[in-house]
Amino acid sequence: MTKRKPTIDDVARLSGVARATVSRVLNGGPNVSERMRVRVQDAVASLGYQVNLQARYLAGGGNPAVLLILSSDTESEPNSYYQAALEIGALRVCAQAGLELVTHTLVQTRDGVDDRIVELVEDSRCTGVIVTPPFSDRLALVDALRRTGVAVVRISPGVVHEGDAPGVGMDDEAAGFALTRHLIAAGHTRFGFIKGLAEHLSAEQRHRGALRALDEAGLDAHAMVAVRGNFTFKAGVDLLPDLVASPIAPTAIICANDDMAVGALFAAHRAGMDVPGDLSLASFDDTPVSALVWPPLTTVHQPIQEMSARAVQIIAAARTAGAGGGATAEFLPFTIVDRASVAAPGR
Repeated sequence: MTKRKPTIDDVARLSGVARATVSRVLNGGPNVSERMRVRVQDAVASLGYQVNLQARYLAGGGNPAVLLILSSDTESEPNSYYQAALEIGALRVCAQAGLELVTHTLVQTRDGVDDRIVELVEDSRCTGVIVTPPFSDRLALVDALRRTGVAVVRISPGVVHEGDAPGVGMDDEAAGFALTRHLIAAGHTRFGFIKGLAEHLSAEQRHRGALRALDEAGLDAHAMVAVRGNFTFKAGVDLLPDLVASPIAPTAIICANDDMAVGALFAAHRAGMDVPGDLSLASFDDTPVSALVWPPLTTVHQPIQEMSARAVQIIAAARTAGAGGGATAEFLPFTIVDRASVAAPGR
């Protein structure tokens, strides 16, 4: 039998360090002590490990690449349109700029996932990396990525401080405010809100904006009851019955994304409720499914493709200028798409 070639994981085990540390040593990276460097080099020599020079050449400049880092959850289905739209927007600009797009989807809750992302960037020697929620809000991860020397852009960062990596998104707090004001203008005064995952800070701001709209309309915060979802169709199905049975008896439900709103719409139909006669529904993102269900959903159009396209433009500009770009958050415009799922309060 042919003897198996040693891998970088074998080197990590023998030297007793993390895979990312081995990668830094092999690539001549910073932030590695001399003692660790010697241990890794001794393990490499002992195993006879050889770096794939062809892959290193391609990643090191022969084929400039932009890494798009997406998140997944083993407990739920992915938001496939959101991810596909990010890929499409990034691909279009990559093609124009002579860059290659490489997509990686990682489980956001897995131990060591942040180290794995840094490792992917270091191994690829890419031109830049785009991180999406919730990775875009992990500031320690973003700092580690910036220390590798590549251009880093965050999609929909929930918080931006001076010195952070640049970000691109929409103003989610303003979008939540505008959508809730739209429902208040229709006559609604009692609301339910299906939130997303807590670590997605931009989605949390949608709820914060809704509360601000209540306050400005003179409505108490108790006029809205909120429950925690996970952005999936199933969350909308499961959570809508609890919301409509709550003591405030909401006449309008806002969902943090379209997938949950479609699930809520299904649950309303199953319960014999008329939408929008008995209950109005509104959401965010304006994914294709929002226009295909009946009634079609009133939703906030989030410019997803434009967000990733702009992220690649920032990386391409940094590549040309030899700098990482300014630490600013760019807000792209959103619009409310008014459809048949919202009407004045009914019965």
